[in-house]
Amino acid sequence: MPAAASRRSRTSRGKKLAFTAPTSNSGYKAPSAMLKAEYGLEAGKDFEPVFSGKHDNSIIGVANKDYPAAAIANSVLQRMIARDVVQPEQLVSLYTSQTFPTTGYGLVYNLKPELAESIKDAFFSFPWEDSALAAEFEKSGEAQFIPIDYKTHWEVVRQVDAAMGGSYECR
Repeated sequence: MPAAASRRSRTSRGKKLAFTAPTSNSGYKAPSAMLKAEYGLEAGKDFEPVFSGKHDNSIIGVANKDYPAAAIANSVLQRMIARDVVQPEQLVSLYTSQTFPTTGYGLVYNLKPELAESIKDAFFSFPWEDSALAAEFEKSGEAQFIPIDYKTHWEVVRQVDAAMGGSYECR
């Protein structure tokens, strides 16, 4: 999740910083936690947070100089550059974090084992070659389904939620 900025404005203190939505890990929670922890920058105090609705809008907003900077997902930026929606020279990356999980698919715990295996097989044997998914994701290195586990792959998300004071406790 890099922060993108237009080449004309490389500082964000006192200016608008675009995020996607308040509930987004990569588009708001993580960048807010990192800005505070690593740079002492806080929303409303050091910059004005604005919400674009999605990563694409934030990237286009920076490219068109609607926002001086934005927290964006690098994989979305790479796909937009590959499709010529924006040009690399329109943006500069100020910071790149570790990679965040994008989308996860799961199975309910009590599925019949043979159905669970059939579903897993459908994902892991998906024919990516020449598919629309491959065309969309190959340049970002994400043209595959991989097995993941919550403990390992979502650790960074749990850390961000803890830094933001988030809780998912059932009552």
